[in-house]
Amino acid sequence: MQQPTPLEETAALLARLAQRPGVQSTLILSRDTGAIVRSTGLITAEDLAEGGEKAVRNGTDTMKKGTRRADEVAHLVWTFVKNAGTTTTGLNGESDEVKLLRLRTKRNELVIVPDSKFLLVVVHDTPPA
Repeated sequence: MQQPTPLEETAALLARLAQRPGVQSTLILSRDTGAIVRSTGLITAEDLAEGGEKAVRNGTDTMKKGTRRADEVAHLVWTFVKNAGTTTTGLNGESDEVKLLRLRTKRNELVIVPDSKFLLVVVHDTPPA
């Protein structure tokens, strides 16, 4: 049996992640530029160019009211990670780095896992307290 390529493995992992209850969207961003490498669940420029605000949310053609554009979320997250890195360096010196960021709001929660080349972002519903 042939081993899956890293790209296929990543796509399968994201698909499983996107199917988990409460997950609204996933993003993989370039660590250097914040460019979107892969996205699920958010409106993309391609969706808007195809005439309408139809976006795929967890495999369906429905979209929650207030769904943000993927490029807006990517920019906000990338800026947040850069600032967190600057803060970490200021507090602990050059030898430290951010391993995980979790941002919880009234509407949703972002879990951000920085890597040397990429940022994994998962946006999910905030569970009731």
